[in-house]
Amino acid sequence: MAPGERTVYDVERGLGSTVSGHIIFDQDDPPVDDAVGLPSVDSTPQRREPSGTPRYAHTLPRPNRRERRALRKQKRRERSTMAGRHPKSTVFLVILVLLSPVWFSLASAATDPVLGPTVGTRLTEWVRNHGGGGIVTWAENTWYTWHAPPKGGKPAAGAIPKPVTATTLPVPTGPAHLPAPAAIAPFVSSPTPGEGQWHAIGRSVDGIPTTYAAFLRPNAVNTSLVTGVAWMDTKLLSTKLYAGTTIPGTGNFTDMAPITGAALSTLDAAFNSGFRIQDSGGGFYMAGTTAVPLVAGKASLVIDSSGNVNIGSWGTEVAMTPSTAAVRQNLDLIVDNGAPVPGLNANDNYRWGATLGGRVQVWRSGLGVTADGALVYVGGSGLSIVDLANLLARAGSVRAMEMDINTSWVNFSSWALPTGAAASGTSGTLLTYDQATSPTRYFSPLSRDFITESVRPYTPPAASHLAK
Repeated sequence: MAPGERTVYDVERGLGSTVSGHIIFDQDDPPVDDAVGLPSVDSTPQRREPSGTPRYAHTLPRPNRRERRALRKQKRRERSTMAGRHPKSTVFLVILVLLSPVWFSLASAATDPVLGPTVGTRLTEWVRNHGGGGIVTWAENTWYTWHAPPKGGKPAAGAIPKPVTATTLPVPTGPAHLPAPAAIAPFVSSPTPGEGQWHAIGRSVDGIPTTYAAFLRPNAVNTSLVTGVAWMDTKLLSTKLYAGTTIPGTGNFTDMAPITGAALSTLDAAFNSGFRIQDSGGGFYMAGTTAVPLVAGKASLVIDSSGNVNIGSWGTEVAMTPSTAAVRQNLDLIVDNGAPVPGLNANDNYRWGATLGGRVQVWRSGLGVTADGALVYVGGSGLSIVDLANLLARAGSVRAMEMDINTSWVNFSSWALPTGAAASGTSGTLLTYDQATSPTRYFSPLSRDFITESVRPYTPPAASHLAK
């Protein structure tokens, strides 16, 4: 180094930061600190960047996004533990293990036919039973709103049977029975031939039909839909309530699904009961056991020990008697005094079942009783609560109640078998062509309760013999 020349040392500290200082040596007259004998230090930073150069132009460039990601991956690979190297997978595995009882329960529900006829139905029941009723309700409302029934159109071919051209008069010497029902007046201005006319279904007793069915459009707007109506002669048939495995959920009952034994040889019809008990707003009584307390004023199906049946408001039109065998309550009456109840509103999603918003048109079913004691069942797709009440009233019901709703639960099956022949899942007939579940549901364990109609005992009179 030449005498008298000054040198500047720039010291870089850290990443992208510099601090510059100058140590000045003068060979001719070096300034010395009196205390320690060291050269003097000028501590004032001096910057010697060219004019116009940014202050930090000499720092390292910031890594881009790809480089930062690669750096993070590199750091994870260098960690000592498996969890540290794979944090996301570890969290997922922990959650999976902690929720293993849930996955096991879901898998068991999906394969359990007791909960319903399809995997979707079973999973829906599982969600409802585990506090997810609100989620299911929202999903159902969304689905049915997006898939509202079409307006206008014609019924599917064969949905309404052709009119009967000839009728067979009941045999006067047969068992006591109710008069055959009168045809139902259609709701449309141009009815399809045969619409609203009755056809014999189910078993017969000494040549007299026990059950009839009629088919008609539910209103003048959704004219492609067809609803089924069944009429049951309660003088020829006895009624029985079967408990489900989870409905009512308490009580030990002899009559539970499936239908077995001697009941198979007299079975004429079987159909769905009402909502889940927690959604029904009412109670359940059977065989001397009040499984769920009965509620005054609620619509009630009442069956006595002889199989006789009635429907009415609990505590006023029907009540407990020594002969009462079963009571099944569900919401409020939708038909009373032969007409839809005052204030019936298709937009009401509380009084007629909070399970689904009332204004949504869905599969619905209802049960009514006529003035002479016959039972009337109505079931079909795309029905509002108003449609259901109108159909029940027009079919002759003086009092009626809504039963279950939704595709998987609305079901009416009948058996047109010879006297004494045992019914089975394969020998039953659905009420409407578009019902989603088969008659086999009644011949295996079932979570929901249901109702059956069976032929009453009858002995034909002895045949007369001509004198020789």
